[in-house]
Amino acid sequence: MEQARLAKMNVAELSEAEAQAELARLAAEIAAHDRLYYAEDKPSISDADYDALRQRNAAIEARFPGLKRSDSPSERVGAVPSGRFAKVRHAVPMLSLDNAFSDDDVGEFVARIRRFLGLGTDEDVALTAEPKIDGLSASLRYENRRLVIGATRGDGAVGEDVTANLKTIGDIPKTLPDAAPDVIEVRGEVYLTHAAFAALNEEQEAQGKATYVNPRNTAAGSLRQLDAAITASRPLKFFAYAWGEMSAMPAETQMGMVEALAAWGFAVNPLMQRFKTVDEALGHYREIESQRALLGYDIDGVVYKVDDLALQNRLGFVSRHPRWAIAHKFPAEKATTVLEGIDIQVGRTGALTPVAKLKPVTVGGVVVANATLHNEDYIKGLGRDGEPIRDAGKDFRIGDTVTIERAGDVIPKVLDVDLSRRPKGAKPYDFPTICPECGSEAVREHNPKTGRLDAVRRCTGGLICPAQAAQRLKHFVARDAFDIDGLGAKQVEAFYRDGLVAHPSDIFTLAARDARLQTKLQDREGWGETSAANLFAAIDERRTIALNRFIYGLGIRHVGEGTAKLLARHFGTFEAFAEAARAAADRESDVWAELIGIDGIGDTAAEAIAQFFAEDHNRQEIDRLLAEVTPQEAEQAAADTPVAGKIVVFTGSLEQMTRDEAKAMAERLGAKVSGSVSAKTDLVVAGPGAGSKLKKAAELGVEVIDENGWFALIGG
Repeated sequence: MEQARLAKMNVAELSEAEAQAELARLAAEIAAHDRLYYAEDKPSISDADYDALRQRNAAIEARFPGLKRSDSPSERVGAVPSGRFAKVRHAVPMLSLDNAFSDDDVGEFVARIRRFLGLGTDEDVALTAEPKIDGLSASLRYENRRLVIGATRGDGAVGEDVTANLKTIGDIPKTLPDAAPDVIEVRGEVYLTHAAFAALNEEQEAQGKATYVNPRNTAAGSLRQLDAAITASRPLKFFAYAWGEMSAMPAETQMGMVEALAAWGFAVNPLMQRFKTVDEALGHYREIESQRALLGYDIDGVVYKVDDLALQNRLGFVSRHPRWAIAHKFPAEKATTVLEGIDIQVGRTGALTPVAKLKPVTVGGVVVANATLHNEDYIKGLGRDGEPIRDAGKDFRIGDTVTIERAGDVIPKVLDVDLSRRPKGAKPYDFPTICPECGSEAVREHNPKTGRLDAVRRCTGGLICPAQAAQRLKHFVARDAFDIDGLGAKQVEAFYRDGLVAHPSDIFTLAARDARLQTKLQDREGWGETSAANLFAAIDERRTIALNRFIYGLGIRHVGEGTAKLLARHFGTFEAFAEAARAAADRESDVWAELIGIDGIGDTAAEAIAQFFAEDHNRQEIDRLLAEVTPQEAEQAAADTPVAGKIVVFTGSLEQMTRDEAKAMAERLGAKVSGSVSAKTDLVVAGPGAGSKLKKAAELGVEVIDENGWFALIGG
């Protein structure tokens, strides 16, 4: 009865305790529906109802970010191999694409390419543009021109072996002509047409069976059938658009490669075209968008790729996506509603974040009750430099009729206000200067380098602020940090509230501090003998942890998951990192120069690291942690190259490659790239015009080579 009552409540009306219970219900219900669909191909609810569950979960998390569960549905991305099929490791990872949401984003994408490659504005960067198919990615491996393995994308590195199922799709050739290379991996999208999907559902209804959810999920479920005969009965289609491993390249351009795929018998999208300018590519985007409803299959944007494969190779990859491609998504859906209130939430770094409480409105089939307002300047209608960001600098006031936008983001955003409908007496919103959680002063720090105030107002309460303390603990056990099974945000908050855990190190001393705690836990609601024993076992499993996870778990401001990986890779051990962080308090030291010289680590992150380690209470907590936990040495990539593990500095004008390209090349070879020369520098690569860095290298006796020497050294 209680669950049914909570399920009917508006998110805006939920108390914190009710929100916790509702998130637990949603996590369990969504997981059950995922299991029915992905494991059994028997979805029990419609696509709209399923999406509503996920959006309700997202709305609650937006209102109560501190309650986000470790098993939150919002954290599940992609399709992890299920175990029902054999696993296939992709010879070349199947990466995702970065997204663009506006013409300006696309323009900046091309501008980044120009900067990276050192191209002038008068030099063309030819692009291909093609529809982004909303289907299931698959990889087809051919050896000696025969299809030997077909796999799903999975998590990008490992997919599921669905060879027998893929062989049933008519668009996929079983053999290739003699002109094809000996080894080739063809990548593309498995999908269902609208007509085929409608016919399948008509057949299901005629047989008295549940109808399918949507074309994309139906295609995915059809491909993951254990019985290939079932897959064969589904009219699946396949568009080829990319490749993985190739023993020989038949073309030097993206367009040429796709034309080769077509010549070998693969279906390719007829709307793919090549353009010399961004404006031409954007024109094609608008043309495709205008045809979207007439295509007969689902698309959700347009993909642009650099056409020249040599440039693609030079550009390489960033994290999980290539630098040379981007997905331009179609516009988000918008709606109008009333701003009924503004809540202030306090995060783990003390940031006061305003969240709009909206009169619930349906946007694209999803009920939205919360939206982000970013910061106090955004509420006032001001940008970073104090300039108006909406017409006439319109502000947001409680009672206003506002326009909201729902894009691919978890939290919708408030875009604009209709001043003609503003209620009489509506007053400008006074952003709080006192923390609503602990009563401490909330300030906007002054950045001496920019001369501006920070956009975010922060609580100065630090460790006395309960919101920050609890949020720091939740960050510590988050998925990308310590990820302790059974100790999610809900459990951490309960332990903190009951005085069992106040600092991260307390987690690892729970058993030692109270030998009867495991027995006590069994008496708590939601706990039992097995779950309590599993918790302590999971804690012990994390007494050894990857260095980047340990650094990320500390919750240093401006040190996210990616920055933690950079630091771990550069320093190798926590001892080396901590020593450098402490020494970096001296801004004139070589250590400070080394820290800000790490490619990807700027002054802001370095300052935050130095400040964190300058605090006695932080160093004391780290010592307590290290008494319980051992961070592992970071693995070093490409250990067998001549520059692996060396600190390299590039200076002067490079003539055969840009500075960004040189850094990316050195890092691929296992080197650590620095922006400054110190006694720890192993090698300086100097081009024409090298100045102070070359002089300092000579003073310190650091080896110096020119660009030709660099290529000779690495064998390039």
